[in-house]
Amino acid sequence: MASNGSDPYGPDRPVVGLTTYGERAAYGVWNHDTVLLPSTYPDIVLAAGGIPVLLPPRPEAAAAVDRIDALVLSGGPDIDPQRYGADRHPRTGDARAERDAAEIAMLQRALEREIPVLGVCRGLQVLNVTLGGTLVQHLPDAVGHNGHNPTPGKFATTMVDLVPGGRVATAVGTTVAVQCHHHQALDRLADGLVVTARAGDGTVEAVELDGRPFVVGVQWHPEQDATDIRLVAALLAATRT
Repeated sequence: MASNGSDPYGPDRPVVGLTTYGERAAYGVWNHDTVLLPSTYPDIVLAAGGIPVLLPPRPEAAAAVDRIDALVLSGGPDIDPQRYGADRHPRTGDARAERDAAEIAMLQRALEREIPVLGVCRGLQVLNVTLGGTLVQHLPDAVGHNGHNPTPGKFATTMVDLVPGGRVATAVGTTVAVQCHHHQALDRLADGLVVTARAGDGTVEAVELDGRPFVVGVQWHPEQDATDIRLVAALLAATRT
């Protein structure tokens, strides 16, 4: 297993796979299909001492999980509700079938290899759905407000209470202000997952897979605070256990 040495450019730093978007995008003189990810993701992995590697949203790319030390399931669009046996809500976004299939395959391979996993926002939901759970497709219907996603394209600050002794609380504390941008959330919890954080309205904000050293999902976006690398640092530390 890779370890984090003193050389900031050395080969002994943990390699972290980051899942990505497949989107139409314009840049320079080009407008075409792209594989992309906000730079905040690789930036925080670098700051925590890891080497980020971008994984394209293709099921075949799941083979790359055999060559990494940890996996981050990044945020992104809604999961196809057919994946958890539900009819589509009018507010559920268009399906990204290839990305869904790719990330489920990557997660399954990471679990087989028993490498550390961190799910971010959509990534938390991928973890729950892959293990047999379901989602609330439009959170305001359940909690009566849009505080978790009040403005398109902007993050909202949410106060979260964490269970003492859990992996996330050990990393960041028992009460934290986090950056959220989501209109879906966990509904039925998958077998094996344990809720370790909630928002004040009861929304599940973090889960951990029981019996695993570090398989964690958070509903918030830790990569949005470059001054706080604690959760990503905990992911990297788990590659050395």
